[in-house]
Amino acid sequence: MAKVLGMGNALVDILTMLKSDETLEKFSLPKGSMQLVDYETTDKIEKGTMDLDKTIASGGSSANTIHGLAGLGVETGFIGKVGKDEFSRYFIADLEKNNIKPELLTSDTPTGKAMAMISLDSERTFATYLGAAVEMTAPDLNEDIFEGYDYFHIEGYLVQNHELIERAVEIAKRKGLKVSLDMASYNVVEDNLEFLQKILKNYVDIVFANEEEAKAFTGKNPKESLEIFANICDIAIVKTGKSGSMVKKGNEIHSIGVIDARSTDTTGAGDMYAAGFIYGLIKGLSLDKCGTAGSILAGKVIEVIGPKLDPTRWKESREMIKNL
Repeated sequence: MAKVLGMGNALVDILTMLKSDETLEKFSLPKGSMQLVDYETTDKIEKGTMDLDKTIASGGSSANTIHGLAGLGVETGFIGKVGKDEFSRYFIADLEKNNIKPELLTSDTPTGKAMAMISLDSERTFATYLGAAVEMTAPDLNEDIFEGYDYFHIEGYLVQNHELIERAVEIAKRKGLKVSLDMASYNVVEDNLEFLQKILKNYVDIVFANEEEAKAFTGKNPKESLEIFANICDIAIVKTGKSGSMVKKGNEIHSIGVIDARSTDTTGAGDMYAAGFIYGLIKGLSLDKCGTAGSILAGKVIEVIGPKLDPTRWKESREMIKNL
């Protein structure tokens, strides 16, 4: 079976269940966005939400996708940078427990953490302290790490570091890997539009975007955005929330529905969709079935707090995908 290497911000998610969106207003966080903050701000948010229910999970968009692929039996590895603290030990242990090969660099800077605030309607808003994760640089990338892998999956949250992303995808393409990119957040797309246009055109084979990210990139509605992406990349996926997703490759277009699910927390939904879709490609499934595999994992993960499936939902998901 094909092997998948991921690269992204190695973060620990601190998931907080909000009682109202007033908490977001208190910390000047636009609902549904991902805002980069300093360590002091995360400390203030932690102290300001002490009375609310919290859950901890290893996270980061690409790492979530790699965990999803590993859960489906795919051999995987992950490139990132962590500190030398309790959070880094937690992150590494979680990779190893799930049979993911850690390709991690270390720093004296604290491990990054994402304060994920979950509204009553399941929407999540991130205040992210990148910490050690942001210190990963282009010279840190050893070409040997890419040997033996067939797919390289990266997250849009990394694109602020243009030199790192460009070197990574250049190595991947030279080594013959298929490159997939999840755009990650509309504000990241807006801030790095010209660079993303260049990367998609020259390196990306598979692009994942939700409707907000797609609009930030194209200025168009989801259907028109799909056409634009498909003219740039080999496979284009635009996710439209409760409406499902659309997939296009050449002249082949599919509309994919969602599965019945009771939404509790949408954290990780897009990441797990990518895991299911890439798994489908690896297994040689048709594009519509790849999208359905993505919808299954996305539907199952929104029923739990955090970006990971529990054993029961993993069992259900594997059986559903097996029967596609």
